[in-house]
Amino acid sequence: METTPDPSPRLQPEDKQAFIKIAGLLTWVIALMVLVVAVTAYIVVFNPKTPDLLADAPATTATAASGPAAGLPDVAGGAVGSKTNFFQPARFVLDSVKPDPEGQLIRYGHELIAHTAHYLGPQVANPALRLAGSNLACQNCHLQAGQKAFSAPYVGIWGIYPTYKGREDAISTLEDRINGCMTRSLNGRPLPVDGKEMKAIITYMKWLGRQVPVGEKVKGQGFVKFTMPNREANLGQGKIVFAQQCTSCHGANGQGRLNGTLAADGYQYPPLWGPDSYNDGAGMHRLQTAARFIKANMPFGATAEHSILTDDAAYDVAAYINSLPRPRMAHLEKDYPNLKKKPADCPYPPYADRFTQHQHQFGPYAAMEAGKKGGE
Repeated sequence: METTPDPSPRLQPEDKQAFIKIAGLLTWVIALMVLVVAVTAYIVVFNPKTPDLLADAPATTATAASGPAAGLPDVAGGAVGSKTNFFQPARFVLDSVKPDPEGQLIRYGHELIAHTAHYLGPQVANPALRLAGSNLACQNCHLQAGQKAFSAPYVGIWGIYPTYKGREDAISTLEDRINGCMTRSLNGRPLPVDGKEMKAIITYMKWLGRQVPVGEKVKGQGFVKFTMPNREANLGQGKIVFAQQCTSCHGANGQGRLNGTLAADGYQYPPLWGPDSYNDGAGMHRLQTAARFIKANMPFGATAEHSILTDDAAYDVAAYINSLPRPRMAHLEKDYPNLKKKPADCPYPPYADRFTQHQHQFGPYAAMEAGKKGGE
């Protein structure tokens, strides 16, 4: 019987090996194409963005400032968060701001903070803008125009308002907070809430806090924390600390140093007491607030990481400064409608406890409810 030949071709061993290699190569090519399509779809649909440090900063600073320490995503975490340093100078380059209406407000807001007396002081040409009662600038307390960590900076503040404040026992807006500084720290009158100046300051604060998660308090906001000495402040020792550490900038009489020859030029170093200083309703008139500020920022050159004064020295010199005469604010008794919200170091009555005004002003605080919040 004849055998019919098999019409289908048979692969030789060497042909089988070549086929296996080709099949493997096609598998890798298909996998690579799938990966490219997936990445492209992610970019198109989700449009991920890196923090705007690189977008806002000049090209010369963007490369040098790259990495987690410059405000970019943490490699480990992969997202902006509490580990990000939002206080890198490269984030605050005004030359990078676009010259559009928003950019103009940002620049004007910076000017108002850095040179407040020039625009809002008691000697400006326009009477309607004579809203500050002193020649101080906002940045005399909120250092470097609100950009320095642990000096009550503005970075991220836009995202935490409105918020509850014990001083009013109410929900306060950021405009309320700014006008609290106008009437207390600057001893003046409120800014019109719908005016250009208020809008400029708000816009500048928002720019400083871009990329800060809304509602999140990040490292560097507020003041540095430290344990207050459990004793009454020593005013005599505070006077010695002032003479040794503070007079080179603020003068032996504490009246500061002007930027120019006129008070309207503002202060390079502000007066710490007297008629052109903050009034007795200001947050800086509280001993614990002033001590924290001084610890992280004074004398000139100090930082939270590299402080110069000890806790005891900062405590005593803050008490000495706040023991000296300054403008008086009317109707302080109306602050803190709920007296249980009044901070232990609030220096003016009434109080909800049995401690004296002297102890509230100068300590010790261990026996009080020293952890109470809401003074600012």
